[in-house]
Amino acid sequence: MRGLLQFAFDFLAEPAPAARLISEENRPQVSANHGVAAPDSIATEGALSCHPQANRQARLGTSWVGFQLLRARRRSIGFLIGPEGLTVRAPVRATLRDIDAAVQEKAGWIVRKLGEMSARERTLADARIDWSAPGGVTLGYLGAPLRVVADAAVGRARPAPETAADGLALLRLPARAGASADTLRDAAEAWLRQRARELFTARLHHFAPALGVTWRGLALSSAATRWGSASSSGHIRLNWRLVHLRPELIDYVVVHELSHLRVMDHSPRFWAVVASAMPGYAAVRAELKAVALARWR
Repeated sequence: MRGLLQFAFDFLAEPAPAARLISEENRPQVSANHGVAAPDSIATEGALSCHPQANRQARLGTSWVGFQLLRARRRSIGFLIGPEGLTVRAPVRATLRDIDAAVQEKAGWIVRKLGEMSARERTLADARIDWSAPGGVTLGYLGAPLRVVADAAVGRARPAPETAADGLALLRLPARAGASADTLRDAAEAWLRQRARELFTARLHHFAPALGVTWRGLALSSAATRWGSASSSGHIRLNWRLVHLRPELIDYVVVHELSHLRVMDHSPRFWAVVASAMPGYAAVRAELKAVALARWR
C-alpha cells in the first residue's frame, strides 16, 4: 500500500506529512459503496468539499468529501488539491479498496489542505481586481505597488513605469482613456508577461551555472495553483504572475525548478541542491506559500 502513494506538489501546498496510524475510534469511514459512485449520487449536503466532476466520495471525520477519481498509466496513487477540490489519480491496476485506504491514510492532510484552499479562494474572491475602476488599478510589480492607467497619448513603443506625483510607480499603457476593462486588463497582462519573460530568462541564466544544470526552454504559465514546473528534458514553466512578487521570491521559484533538473523529487537530496544556491530558502518558501494573488478575471 505504502508503495502506491505519491503526492503531487505545487508551490501553494506543502508536501504531505508521513503516513500515521489512525485509531479505530477516530478512523474516518469510506463510503460503503465499493463501486465508483455515480455523479448524481455524491453527497453534497454537509460536504467539506465536492469536486464538480466528483465520481467517488469518502467520509473524513464528520464531513463528506466528494472527489474526482481518475485512472491513468502510472505507478502510484497521487493526490492533488486544487480550487475545485480533491483529485485522486490512480493506476489502472489499483483496486478501489487500495484507493479508499489511501484516502483514509492521508485524511488529515486532505482535510487540512481543503480548508486552506477554501480560505485562499475566499481571499482571492475578496481581492478580485476591478479593471473598470476610475483612474486605473494598482498592481504589485516586483514587490512594490504599480499604478496602471490607460493613456491615449502613449505611443506604441514599449512603455516604462514613471514616478507619479504621489511618489508611486505609474505605468501608462497605450489605450484610450475610458477604454473597456478588458482592454486595460489585456494591455497590462501583455506588458507584465513581457517583463516576466525577460526577468525569468535572466535569472535562469544566473542560477543554472551555480547549480550545474542546463535549461533548454522557458514557457510562461497561467496556472491557478502552481508557480512553476520542470521536465527532465530541461524545459521550465514559470507562472508569469510571479512578476507581482519581490525578486527574492521569484529567485526561489527559479532555483526550485532548476534544482529539479538534478533531482526530480522532493527528497532531502533535492532540498540540499536548493540550499546550495539559496541557503535561506526555507523562510522565502514559507513566505511564498502565504501569497494569495488577486484574481484578474
